[in-house]
Amino acid sequence: MRDVPAGGQPMEARVRGAVAAGIGIAISLAAFYMAGFGIFDETLTRVGLVSLGLILVVTVYPLDPATGGLVPGAAWIRVPRDLAMVAVIAFSAWHFFAIRGELDEGLYDLTTFDQLVGAAALVVLLDLTRRMVGLPLALICIACMGYALFGEQLPWIFRHAGFYTEDVLTVVWYSFDGVFGRPVAVITSMILIFVVFGAILEGIGAGDVLLKLAFRTTGRLRGGPAHAAVVASALFGTMSGSTVANVVGTGVFTIPVVRKRGFSATFAGAIEAAASSGGQFMPPVMGAVAFIMADVTGVPYLTICIAALMPALFYYGSLFCAVSVEARRLGIEPVAEGAAVALTRSDWIMTLTFAVPLVVVVGALVAGRSAAMGGFLACLTALVLGFLFSADFRRRPQALVGILVQAGRASATILVAVAAVGIIIGIMNQTGLGQRFANVILVLAGDTLIGALLVMMGGCLVLGMGMPTVPAYLIIVLVVGPVIAKLGVPVLLVHLFAVYFGVLSAVTPPVALAAYAAAPITGASPMATAVTAVRIALIGFIVPFVLVYNPSLSLVLQFEPAAFVWICVRLALAIWLLTTGLAGFEREHLAPPWRVLRLVLGTSLLLEGAALQAAALVLGLLLVGYEWRPVLRKRFSQT
Repeated sequence: MRDVPAGGQPMEARVRGAVAAGIGIAISLAAFYMAGFGIFDETLTRVGLVSLGLILVVTVYPLDPATGGLVPGAAWIRVPRDLAMVAVIAFSAWHFFAIRGELDEGLYDLTTFDQLVGAAALVVLLDLTRRMVGLPLALICIACMGYALFGEQLPWIFRHAGFYTEDVLTVVWYSFDGVFGRPVAVITSMILIFVVFGAILEGIGAGDVLLKLAFRTTGRLRGGPAHAAVVASALFGTMSGSTVANVVGTGVFTIPVVRKRGFSATFAGAIEAAASSGGQFMPPVMGAVAFIMADVTGVPYLTICIAALMPALFYYGSLFCAVSVEARRLGIEPVAEGAAVALTRSDWIMTLTFAVPLVVVVGALVAGRSAAMGGFLACLTALVLGFLFSADFRRRPQALVGILVQAGRASATILVAVAAVGIIIGIMNQTGLGQRFANVILVLAGDTLIGALLVMMGGCLVLGMGMPTVPAYLIIVLVVGPVIAKLGVPVLLVHLFAVYFGVLSAVTPPVALAAYAAAPITGASPMATAVTAVRIALIGFIVPFVLVYNPSLSLVLQFEPAAFVWICVRLALAIWLLTTGLAGFEREHLAPPWRVLRLVLGTSLLLEGAALQAAALVLGLLLVGYEWRPVLRKRFSQT
């Protein structure tokens, strides 16, 4: 019989919840301290925080995230298994610290016991990765370790000189080249503080006000709530490192209203999935990817944000177009004056809790301070403003504990996923697999840029499926990034290209995590939602190619005003032609030949060749003008 206390939860669930809360608070406070006062010990920080994250994941994942209760399962299997995993994590971390002096000297040979401890820790890490992120990432890690151990038996360019188990474990576990490598260092020193920042904004009520602001801004538009979903998801998504969390967090509010306005369940879920995904490449935070990209590439953070701005705006502009065309196709009319969401004086004041901290972050970076310090100051600013402006937060200052717990849980998710990616990075560096893979891609692409870009796109979509943005980005740029760089593409554009397709893998079938997260809220088919999301997000699949071939769009690379204006005009018209062509509607339903013509002209606008671009522009403008001639005639007659 289970021990059920007065609170109604089994003792196991209560203990798990208490342990998870304690570890979550510890991780959040550590992130806060390191951002403000610096790293106190590199080994303790990397190994300690990854270990705490692993234990938190062990503790939390048998719990239902909605209720905090236990998911169905046999306690006699679950409890001993998880206790054993915690013991392995704790002992392996202690053992790492015990021999780190010898490891630092570089003269230490792993004993059989050392190897057993490291192997057991890796097994636990892979199982927790499977639980938390899914099977694909765990299988990739296993395949990489198998390649390191047995790759000497493979044919052709995949064969390497061969490595002993001791060699592999030394790199993967007992060094700063694998699990505890540079990505974990970036996460602990720079990213976790922004996870805490996002949790603070949500905890003080900034999220609710931003949602109301989105509805207020777009309320009188024809698409109304669907436009609001796009705006809200962009605002939330740039702060969130998780597309799925963004879909669920904003979708539970926006999707029912979108459905009520008259949009189909499939479209409501698709627009939420597409908009939530785009937040990961929307400045200023870009779901924390911007900070990792700055560390990996050496390009300043502000330069990355500027380069990412115009592509992101065009992407969200295309979503606005898709909503407007769909609303017109369904005959949805704008709401009457006064029916839009009203913002009170306190609501307008509460928007400062989001706007001012972001200004603080940018100001700190412009002043030459680190991104971590910017996040630290933003957290302090948000807490002060929340206490000043949110009466609910003043009445419940204990809510800060819940904020720290939530931030710690989100941080643990990132830590474990990136630690698993460290296995892949370590093996690739040890075996040279990344270079071999790059050579294979170059052979397949035939040394042509468009061929290499298409192969890279496919690789990004496959490698990114089922994974959070940060680990997906790291794997993609490691495996396929060097290929494009060899063809003369600036490194910043290579990384932005990888980010786009790593993010858009969240809406790409068959995995399409964002669509699968939205579908239960709408009640629509997940696959139908994913297919519609791909159609809506089509410009997101095109913009990275446009950026590579038109660097002026980045505003920071090979910028020429004339070239910038030319690509902006062409891209804007292409968005409208492609959106209406795919939807089969502009001011009225389009016959198949007209749809095909629009798709051809929209594509031609973005192809190479000045004559082709000019011809497509003229024909496209004539086509749009012909479709809107009644409106234009009416406007001119009134004038």
